[in-house]
Amino acid sequence: MKNRLKRYNSGLKGTITLESSKSESNRALIINALAGGNVADIYNLSNARDTQTMRSLLQVNPDVYDVKDAGTTMRFLTAYLAIHGQGEIITGTERMKNRPIGPLVDALQTLGATIEYLEKDGYPPLKIHRIEKQLTNKIAIPGNISSQYISALLMIAPCLEHGLEITLTSKVYSRPYIEMTLSLMKAFGVRNEWIGNSIKVSSQTYQPVEYTIEGDWSGASYWYSFLSLAPEGSEITLPTLRNNSTQGDIAIASIMNELGVDTRFASDSVYLIKKPLNQKKLTIDFRDCPDLAQTVMVSATVLGVSLEMIGLESLKIKETDRIAAMQTELSKIGATLTENDGMWNLIPSNQLPDSATIETYEDHRMAMAFAPLSMKMDVTIEDPRVVEKSYPGFWDEVKQLSIEIEEA
Repeated sequence: MKNRLKRYNSGLKGTITLESSKSESNRALIINALAGGNVADIYNLSNARDTQTMRSLLQVNPDVYDVKDAGTTMRFLTAYLAIHGQGEIITGTERMKNRPIGPLVDALQTLGATIEYLEKDGYPPLKIHRIEKQLTNKIAIPGNISSQYISALLMIAPCLEHGLEITLTSKVYSRPYIEMTLSLMKAFGVRNEWIGNSIKVSSQTYQPVEYTIEGDWSGASYWYSFLSLAPEGSEITLPTLRNNSTQGDIAIASIMNELGVDTRFASDSVYLIKKPLNQKKLTIDFRDCPDLAQTVMVSATVLGVSLEMIGLESLKIKETDRIAAMQTELSKIGATLTENDGMWNLIPSNQLPDSATIETYEDHRMAMAFAPLSMKMDVTIEDPRVVEKSYPGFWDEVKQLSIEIEEA
């Protein structure tokens, strides 16, 4: 299946329906389960496939937890089973079986969990028995690995007999996602503190509460990109977003301010307005918001803005190797992405082609990041259904902006 988007060279105006935050939803589901709460008390849950997979597995508690391609679900449930597991197996797609989980397993084994690799050391599938006796309450873990490992450990920390102190041994990447986890834990009644490189959580009991999930700033980033490539005077409204959001991807507002999009906050909505572009070169640190990188690269390529970027290391172990995927697909529209000693450089296109066909590599963010090309050219997106992982209604929202999509 393919989606062919016809070039749309008019102004954009409209109100977009966002998905709820997948990151917040998945954390709330795990914490709610650890609290013994009712999932019905979690309002505005994301419809993303990852979240619905998490919800289903927590409700069914099967002998085999198949997370499909959901990385967050794999990591959070691995820690959850270290508290409740009785020999269950957790597995996923072939790609998931090639995404590392060793640092999290090492930490859980140090705490006292019995975890067996069923195929390849360091990777799923796993067989997990819960911690019967806590062996230590101190863990040291690098801060520049996936923040999902750290969040997974933090969420089970109050359920441990002696609590947990995590020492972060290097600079922290994706810090806002760890802060989101700690904030949600507090919402469910658990005290915690982060001082310097140490996070401490004492043994406590989660309290079931009613909680409403915020709109998804990651999903919002694609509409910022559409607007960055639209004519001046274009406006888009995004409801259900918070100015004081704990989501790291709220950084898209400040990044896109440099790429021609003004953000205005109201009590329960965000208004995006296209403004003149004055930048030709930007330096961006994506360590706290790596999921924004693909979207920003496409916008910058079309706008003729050179980028110097750091913090992209984790993109190599996502749904696909996103660095390799972006190098291949950006070359189709005349851009070059190179890396030199931890610094990535994007040289934008001098002249865009009339059309391009974009492979998605089974990666939802590839499809959505390149869709805004339709403001400047005809673009064909291969396997458009990959968006179901995080934003099932994405293509319907594109059509709401009067952009023509031909399904083939």
